[in-house]
Amino acid sequence: MAHTDPIADMLTRLRNGIMAEKREVAVPLSNTKLEIAKIFKAEGYIANFRVEKARVPAQLIVELKYSGKKRNVIEGLKRISTPGRRVYAAKDEIPKVLDGLGVAVISTSQGIVTGKECQKRNIGGEVLLHVW
Repeated sequence: MAHTDPIADMLTRLRNGIMAEKREVAVPLSNTKLEIAKIFKAEGYIANFRVEKARVPAQLIVELKYSGKKRNVIEGLKRISTPGRRVYAAKDEIPKVLDGLGVAVISTSQGIVTGKECQKRNIGGEVLLHVW
């Protein structure tokens, strides 16, 4: 089934998995979603992820991370740029999520990176989502 916004579909699957207290969530694989999962793991929002190419279509399996009594590490996920409304940020306008407590995921000419990495590299791009 084709989706008009596959990133929003991924975020919704993660939110639903969190609410249902699942250990892992399956998401259809794409390069963009794989890069987002790498950022989530590097920032400590998910425990791990793996790619299962044996399934058709190929799946990205995301292992959710909980702290304490079934309290998920991800407090919130928000899609910023959508297919109908693209949101771009210049190198000096990179958003801070919750005054630095969250992470902005940005698609740049150098790949999908965090807002902090954009500031280090002095580049801007399309703001895909915020996670906190």
